[in-house]
Amino acid sequence: MRSPHAWQTLAVLLLSRVSASPLALRTSPTPRSSETNAPSSVFISDPASLVNLFIGTTNGGHVFPGATLPHGMAKVGMDTDSPGNQAGYDADPQFNVTGFSQLHDDGTGGGVSLSLFKVFPFASCGDTDEFETCATSVNGRKTLRKVLANGSPDDAAEPGYFSTNLSTDIRVELTATRRTAIHRYTFPDSSVNPRLVVDITDDGQQSMTDPVLTIDPDTGRITGGSSFEASFGPGRYRAYTCVDFQGQGFTLDQPTEHGTWLQDAPIKQSVSLHQQYVSFLNQLGGLLTFNPNLNGTTTILARVGVSFISPEQACANAEEEIPDFDFDSVRSSARSQWNELLGRIQVDPQGVDSETVSLFYSSLYRTHISPADYTGENPKWNSSEPYYDSFYCNWDTFRTLYPLMSLHDGANFARIVRGMINIQQHEGWLPECRGATAKQYIQGGSNGDPILGEFFVKFSEQAASLNVSADDLYTALLADAEDQPPNWDLEGRQVNIWKSLGWIPSDVWESSGTNTKQVSRTLEYAFGDFAISQVAKIMGKKSDGDKYAQRAGNFINVWNPNTTVPGRPDIVGMMQPRFENGTFNFTDPRHCSVNDPLQSTCFLDARNVDGFYESSPLVYSQFVPQDIAKLVELQGGSEKFISRLNFLFDEHYFDETDEPSQQIPFMYHYANAPGLSIQTSRQVISQFFNTSVNGLPGNDDSGAMGSYVAFYLAGLYPVPATQQYLLGSPWFPQISFHNPTLGTTTTIKANGFRGNPVNGTGGNVFVKSVTIDGVLSKSNCFLEWDVFQKGSTVELELTDDISVTCGEGDGALPPSLSTGGFD
Repeated sequence: MRSPHAWQTLAVLLLSRVSASPLALRTSPTPRSSETNAPSSVFISDPASLVNLFIGTTNGGHVFPGATLPHGMAKVGMDTDSPGNQAGYDADPQFNVTGFSQLHDDGTGGGVSLSLFKVFPFASCGDTDEFETCATSVNGRKTLRKVLANGSPDDAAEPGYFSTNLSTDIRVELTATRRTAIHRYTFPDSSVNPRLVVDITDDGQQSMTDPVLTIDPDTGRITGGSSFEASFGPGRYRAYTCVDFQGQGFTLDQPTEHGTWLQDAPIKQSVSLHQQYVSFLNQLGGLLTFNPNLNGTTTILARVGVSFISPEQACANAEEEIPDFDFDSVRSSARSQWNELLGRIQVDPQGVDSETVSLFYSSLYRTHISPADYTGENPKWNSSEPYYDSFYCNWDTFRTLYPLMSLHDGANFARIVRGMINIQQHEGWLPECRGATAKQYIQGGSNGDPILGEFFVKFSEQAASLNVSADDLYTALLADAEDQPPNWDLEGRQVNIWKSLGWIPSDVWESSGTNTKQVSRTLEYAFGDFAISQVAKIMGKKSDGDKYAQRAGNFINVWNPNTTVPGRPDIVGMMQPRFENGTFNFTDPRHCSVNDPLQSTCFLDARNVDGFYESSPLVYSQFVPQDIAKLVELQGGSEKFISRLNFLFDEHYFDETDEPSQQIPFMYHYANAPGLSIQTSRQVISQFFNTSVNGLPGNDDSGAMGSYVAFYLAGLYPVPATQQYLLGSPWFPQISFHNPTLGTTTTIKANGFRGNPVNGTGGNVFVKSVTIDGVLSKSNCFLEWDVFQKGSTVELELTDDISVTCGEGDGALPPSLSTGGFD
């Protein structure tokens, strides 16, 4: 557990501000029943009130706390001059506000993505308050926020809304539709010349080229665009904006002053700027002055449309989505959309501390920020299909985000899959780490494959009605599996040698991509082929199903049974790099862990030739979701497997910040020790996740951490592209999943629930038996998809005995490939 941080105290106070509304509960007259799928006696009608948007907004969480719709393209929020401003915002009040921009990502690493088209208000400009004295550059205009008595910044947020109070006495409020933001700036009474800056050049990386800006002096409309650098790849993209202004409660009239600006030099009466005039500068925009409201408070609305097509389309988006500048209506609509989506999963909060309830809904909320719905905004080709972007990256999200969508949001999942298929049809391979329409670097293997596999395994019967073509989906999968791209660093796989050898060798260099991550890519290619095998079998393609299932077993080709951990000869057998001739190379099992004597990181680096990405050989030696039974065998049987898992936790090889470790706490299930899985997963939450501003131990990774935490709190963990969810015990007396795509609701009841142990250890939380619709289940360790597909009541009988097992007889242990579990 990390040492207590001063921000944790601050964040508790923040939470009391952000979620100030009381728990929105509705009492139902329907009593609980163990024999029917009865609703909980408590229904959370306003789950948005339980979401804390500030979790993870310091200390590397890079969480976006601004205003957006579920999977909205527009993500309007505050930008600060923090060194960790990947999502723009930092909750530390020592950092200045540099503007309020319209596009962000959530929880990413890499360079600062997007943060485009900042708007910023001036109450006055310098001592003389002259137009020409306005400090318009990022460094010139930056301003601190007001700070509350408890030391927190005077910021507040809810799903679809963000506000702050600046030290200049200007109040800023933000909300959004899918492609348009609306800002509300309330100026102090002392502001004689309220002014607004529009910055079209300052993205998060200061990478602008080829800017164009035009001001209409009669209306104040500002249009423009620039080209920018992708934040995690070699490409560039172009984006555009259209900004209009209106007074709230008074007629704004045309600007009293207008002009463009270069750096800190406003040019009055200028109405346009082009690259040829500013090649020696990297900041430009527009500046407008308006008359104040002489009869009351001066509140100015700024409507900001964005587009990746043209400034004209940015204007059309704004006019279509927010025609009447009704800020409160947009805010209300956004909250309603979030409430409908979040309310599909209902927890019974009785006997559960409020922080746990907030942590659950806040985590669920963050799973619906990315990917973003850019439909209608694809500049690369015309198509009637949905277009989604901000896959940043599939390597992060395939494990838990999409399996969580399967449980409650199949329609949006289908649209995302359609968009991915459409990208493959036009570019040749499924997208991997796409951002702002640009291809970005693949982190691991070809991780679009398990996402499409997850969808089809769960929704093959509904695919046609959801407008997903099974044939097109399968064609997209085969492209990844069989066709080598011109650059596997950006899409697809190093597939030719994969097909010929069955592993990625550490001593073969090809011109199509970088020779790195050979072992971790081998493991991910194998899992991708497993996903394809599951789709093939559902489609009746038996020979293909057998072929890809066989390729899914290729993970064993990088298993060296003789590798041991230095100083621990009992920990034997390890995933290791292998040469083309079949002999093994060697990578220290401690490599890329906190115990690495060389303190290696294994981040994305062409110089990393040790075979692994972002985690150690010890962690990757557990990454075979399709065949953990074989891992148990390779590691010496159940007792030694448990001992090895214990070693990973005791010696801190388990990394709570990184996706390859996510399943490890639940892997005791496969050794028939689910009590250890339940306790370990609870300890992970208790030690590393909370509702403070530094309540994430690492990046949110586009909702990957949010979905991971939501699953743990639900007492479940998914095996992607399969019919199985590993079963623990929920942190609530009851949790229900409503799936509108299927028209069903499944409720999991924890009979004997007595609350959650404070540190995750012990308690009456272990699963003694499971019944499904009154019938004793064959297993206490997993649920099949049909439980959720048909709508069921699952009852868990809880005990304080950690020695519980998965049950007796065949089928009690979770399925594995080598035991015929997925046939």
